[in-house]
Amino acid sequence: MSKKSKAVSNPPIAPAPLEPSRTLGLLLLLLSIIFTVVWLTRESVENAELSKAATVAAASLPESLKGFNEDAWYLPDDSTWGFVEVPAGQFTMGSDPRADRLAYGNEQWSRSVRQGRVTLPRFYISRYETTVAQYKAYLAATGGSSEALNLDVAGNYPITGVTWPEALAYGRWLQSKLESSNATPAPLKEILGAGGRITLPNEAEWEKAARGSDGRVFPWGSAPRTDMANFNGNGLLVVGALPCRPCSYGLSDMSGNVWEMTRSPLQDYPYNSSDDLEDLSADALWVMRGGSYSDAVNNVRAAVRGGLDPGVRNPSIGFRLVISTI
Repeated sequence: MSKKSKAVSNPPIAPAPLEPSRTLGLLLLLLSIIFTVVWLTRESVENAELSKAATVAAASLPESLKGFNEDAWYLPDDSTWGFVEVPAGQFTMGSDPRADRLAYGNEQWSRSVRQGRVTLPRFYISRYETTVAQYKAYLAATGGSSEALNLDVAGNYPITGVTWPEALAYGRWLQSKLESSNATPAPLKEILGAGGRITLPNEAEWEKAARGSDGRVFPWGSAPRTDMANFNGNGLLVVGALPCRPCSYGLSDMSGNVWEMTRSPLQDYPYNSSDDLEDLSADALWVMRGGSYSDAVNNVRAAVRGGLDPGVRNPSIGFRLVISTI
C-alpha cells in the first residue's frame, strides 16, 4: 500500500538581497530621521530654557526698567522699540495769537501771516524722552564718561544735563546699533536703509509730532490739563508717568517734564528745513521745545520755542530722537 503523500506547504520565500546602493540609501535615511528627532528634541529643550531664562530675567528687572528691553539697549519693549511713525504730509506750524492768547512773538511767521503750512516726509519719533538707562547703556558700550546730571537715578527717568553734542553722539551710536542688529524691527530697518538717520528732531518734526495736523495748542487739544502734562513745579517724573491717550500719535511728555533739544538753530520764522544743522562749530543757539516740570502753562504749549546754548547742562533739559530722512 502506497503511503499517502504528505502535503507540504510552500516554504517562505526569502527576499532577494538588496543592491548595495539601496542599502546605503536606507541607512542614510534612517540616520537622517534619527538626527532630526534628536535635533528637534534638543531645540525644544533649548527654547524652553531660553523662554524660562527670559521670564526669570524679566521678573528680576527692577520696577524702573519694566517695559524696556535690556537686549535692545533699554529701548521700549514693543514692536518698533518705542519709535512711532508720523505719516508724511502737511501741518500748521507756529501760533496765531487770536486763537492762542499765550503765544509769544517768535512763534508767529510774520505780522500778516501768523502761521505757516509745512510739508514733511514720513519719519519716526521716540514715544518717550531718552532715559537714564538708555544713555547709560551707550556710555557702557563706548567706554565713555559723562557729566550728565542725573545718572544715579532710576533708569526710567529722562536723562538730563546732557549737552547738545552729547545728545547727537548718542543718536549716531544708536543708529550704528540698529543698522547692524538682526533683531531691529523691519520698519526701522526699512527707513534706515532708505537713508534715514537717528538724530534730534528738527523744529518742524518736533512740532508736528506734538500737535498733529489739526493745529492743536497742546498735544491733547486747546485747553491746558494737569493730568496729561508735568508742569508748574511738580518735580521730574519718570517717562510716561502721565498717560495721554488723546495726544498726537500717542506720544508721552511732549508737554512738560523736560525741555527737549532740536537740531534747528533759533532764528526768526518762516521755517526752512535747509537751515537745520548738526554743525558743532556753528555759533548758534539751538531751539528747545515742550517746556519742563518747572515751567508755567504758557511754556508747555506745542508751538513754544526756547533757546539753548549747545554746551549747557541743565536739570530740566533732555531730549528724544527721530529717524529722519531730511
